[in-house]
Amino acid sequence: GDSCCNPVSMGYIQKLVEKKIPGIYVLSLKIGNNLIQDMENSFFMNVNDQVSEVCSQLATDPHLKGGYNAMGFSQGGQFLRAVAQRCPSPPMLNLISVGGQHQGVYGFPRCPGESSHICDWIRKTLDLGAYTKAVQEHLVQAEYWHDPLKEEDYRKNSIFLADINQERGINETYKKNLMALKKFVMVKFLNDTMVDPPISEWFGFYKSGQAKETIPLQETSLYKEDRLGLQEMDKAGKLVFLGVKGDHLHFSEEWFDSTILPFLQ
Repeated sequence: GDSCCNPVSMGYIQKLVEKKIPGIYVLSLKIGNNLIQDMENSFFMNVNDQVSEVCSQLATDPHLKGGYNAMGFSQGGQFLRAVAQRCPSPPMLNLISVGGQHQGVYGFPRCPGESSHICDWIRKTLDLGAYTKAVQEHLVQAEYWHDPLKEEDYRKNSIFLADINQERGINETYKKNLMALKKFVMVKFLNDTMVDPPISEWFGFYKSGQAKETIPLQETSLYKEDRLGLQEMDKAGKLVFLGVKGDHLHFSEEWFDSTILPFLQ
């Protein structure tokens, strides 16, 4: 529900980083030909196509050829992780995920964006058939819908999240590429009312087979079997778990300056 250059969100963050780190080059990713398309694509463009588009933008930007730091907000955090896993050139150095849902969501309580009518439609569609082919291919939020009561359906039919989370087998390239990061920083909003469950922002999720009890990343099979290299990264001190008071994407400039900017310098 956002766009690359909105002056009160992504545009504001870009200006903030440029102001605090003089001379830094910041690319704010735009998916589509204009801001309206960019916003609509955040709801309706197949995530795999979005990731491919971003990989092309990064590969052709001469400023980034020596490597870059990536920062994604909300669903942008998990999409940039897919970029790290699928597109190692140019190399991503640090990944900062601010409220990204790395184990997906099982609920969409406060849909972002201006249009409540789009949000109502999305909720109904997710409830009716998140794992049908048509919905998977044309609704972004379905592509990271993770139903802990239907794990088999999720593993079989999720065209994006189940793939990048190695749910259908091990892609060694994904693992190797992710492990090449210097730091993988995950920010969780401690009073989040939009992401369900909020622990997905730290790569945790519901314990399989129910939707009440959650478990941290370290208790998931993904971590125990080390399908993505997260266990090894954790032991090497490459995983950084940060908590910030506030609702989804609510943080102060002071917190951002003191906590996030050091990873970009």
